[in-house]
Amino acid sequence: MGQKIAFGLGMLANQMFPAALGIFMVVLVENLKMPTWMWGMLFFLPRILDAFIDPIMGFISDNTRSKWGRRRQYVFIGSIIMGISFVIMWQLYREDSVNYNFYYFLFWSSVFYLGLSIFSVPFVAMGYEMSDDFHERTSIMAISQFIGQWAWVIAPWFWVVMYDPKWFPNADTATRTLAIWVGISCMILAMIPAIFIKSKSTLEEESFSPLSIKTIGSSFKEILESFGEAFKNGPFTKLCIATFLIFNAFNTVAGFTFFIVVYYLFNGSSTDAGIWPTLFGCLGALSTTFVVIPIVSWMSKKMEKKKAFLVCQAISIVGYIMLWFFFVPGKPYMFIFALPFFSFGIGSLFTLMMSMTADVCDMDELTSGKRREGVFGAIYWWMVKFGFAIAGLLTGVIMSSVGFNPSLPVQPEGAVEGLRLFFSGVPIAGTLIAMMIMWNYDLTEEKARAIKKQLDDRKNPVKKQSSSYLSGKLLSLGKSGNAINTISGIDLSSKSEAEIKTQFSEILNTGLHGLCFSPYVEGQEAGAILSENQIRRRIEIIAPHTQWIRSFSCTEGNELIPEMANQKGLKSVVGAWISDDKKRNEKEIQSLIALAKVGLVDIAAIGNEVLHRGEIAEQELIHYIQKVRAALPDTIPVGYVDAYYQYLDRPALVDACDVILVNCYPFWEGADNAYAISYLDRMLEVTQQVAKGKKVIITETGWPSKGEKVDAAEPSGINAMKYFIGVQDWAKKQNVELFYFSSFDESWKAKQEGEVGAGWGIWDKNEKLKF
Repeated sequence: MGQKIAFGLGMLANQMFPAALGIFMVVLVENLKMPTWMWGMLFFLPRILDAFIDPIMGFISDNTRSKWGRRRQYVFIGSIIMGISFVIMWQLYREDSVNYNFYYFLFWSSVFYLGLSIFSVPFVAMGYEMSDDFHERTSIMAISQFIGQWAWVIAPWFWVVMYDPKWFPNADTATRTLAIWVGISCMILAMIPAIFIKSKSTLEEESFSPLSIKTIGSSFKEILESFGEAFKNGPFTKLCIATFLIFNAFNTVAGFTFFIVVYYLFNGSSTDAGIWPTLFGCLGALSTTFVVIPIVSWMSKKMEKKKAFLVCQAISIVGYIMLWFFFVPGKPYMFIFALPFFSFGIGSLFTLMMSMTADVCDMDELTSGKRREGVFGAIYWWMVKFGFAIAGLLTGVIMSSVGFNPSLPVQPEGAVEGLRLFFSGVPIAGTLIAMMIMWNYDLTEEKARAIKKQLDDRKNPVKKQSSSYLSGKLLSLGKSGNAINTISGIDLSSKSEAEIKTQFSEILNTGLHGLCFSPYVEGQEAGAILSENQIRRRIEIIAPHTQWIRSFSCTEGNELIPEMANQKGLKSVVGAWISDDKKRNEKEIQSLIALAKVGLVDIAAIGNEVLHRGEIAEQELIHYIQKVRAALPDTIPVGYVDAYYQYLDRPALVDACDVILVNCYPFWEGADNAYAISYLDRMLEVTQQVAKGKKVIITETGWPSKGEKVDAAEPSGINAMKYFIGVQDWAKKQNVELFYFSSFDESWKAKQEGEVGAGWGIWDKNEKLKF
């Protein structure tokens, strides 16, 4: 609760500044005699600057390495800039010219909004990070909005103080003094989250983009890409557009409240109006604080967030309709009955939308592998602020269009009625369109919890070591899947075992296209440091039988494999092992790039079955591929290795690769050995259908000589030889480049796959030819 209150006090500052600003802005036209077009521009221009700074600030915040974490220092610095500039901004005097005051205010308000970006973007991201629980997020936002709403309770009373001669001789004098109190007190409130909300050091975080003036400039492309990726997220786009419509519509007409109360209810007399303009804002905020927010928090748990949003916005439409009828001259108290209904619109908006944005950040992490609360928060609030800027401009346009002039004691006929019409009509229209957009919002609680589980599983994965976990996958892909259970390719059914052994030997001695290299000797396992001698010895054994060799890693001695293969005249598919270990990933990639630059890489393979193992997200993998692609000459194809089916629904992954590298195992599919080639043929076919004309290379296929069965797939020496013969004949006829798995048996694989894992080699663990 202490953390929630600290966040809420920051929200109070975050809302008090714009609340006070909205009240004080009346002074510009009422007392300093600025024309309405100037008023509109002062609403519009600084907010546009703020809106465009936000995404950059989000990128900086997301990628900051410091002992204080990613956010706190910016919240602290931004609060100081906001507080000081807010005080200076309002030191306006009627003795100065209108043009002077206009440019003075424009400059300092731009400084203020710069500080607001530095503060608010990381501050909002703090809130998204505070919990990963679906309902707790709503609780956090409800408490913060409960505290923040007091800004809108307090701010309307400034009108009373500003226009009461007992307090100040005139409103501009009042504003100069009140700005000091608001600026200093809100600066202190804004610092509280930076001081009290916990954060972890990010000094050792390797995945962040580097930050400097130079790199931030060069990273502008990445900022724009993040912006684009965010708007490809359907639920997030709906949240942004709906918020823009509701908030923009509300703020377009919010400035009319004072004028409607004074000129419609009290015939233009601000003295007679007394505290009624204040009561409209104050009582509306109190309704939000004590009625709307608790009800919204309860509703979101009972009917989910989307339904709660739709119901609340429908109630607000009722409120706007009531205000048309309940603004009654001579009976100002009547509008009070409409305020609780009216308050459901904005009152529910940020409580629910900020909670839903946090859910979207989880969804984004699942696909991109990045935590981008700063970027998503910045983009969301960019829409809010852009809407606010447009609203300020529209306010001036509407006032001019209906002929309303605040400097006139008596308004032209129809001007006040025009304001009233827009006051109810604009929010109703904006809210209805927003409800239509949110109608198909599909990030439900069930889906959000499933995403959270997948993220938790990714952080604490159950290690999958092979494609054996997807038996029957190929059969599930097509309506005519059973047709693959047919005999295809070379017929060995009438051959004796001796004849099969002879044929096996002839093919092996004639030479294969490629072999997967097994470097680990008995007693070693993945992660062991390989010696130069063991690599050289094994390459000398297989070199007479293959044209290509495929390696899986570029560290721990594996980086020696391409050079020794090159010395034997072999070409190499060189793999960088990618996993959830980001530090190792960088070492692997840099080692691969170094090998390529000295001419030892013919094809670069970035990762092997990392998507199948669920260790990183597709977008993160694509980032690695693109990084290597940018570093290598175009003559070296770059790709990624995984089971064929991983490419079927990943067009972005296909786009990122120059060549499609697939593992195809009829054995793990549970295929009868007699039908294995038919399975392999179908695997190639479905891959080519999504490959967009790019070359498809089979980087692994094989059959074990011992171990456990998988459905109809039975390991044995005779079946291993049959598959070897069949697959080499098939690859030659199909003109397919194929790497056979594997060169040597490796005992350590039995730990992950059972006995069958140690029986895939053409040579045994002692480097003797098995057949």
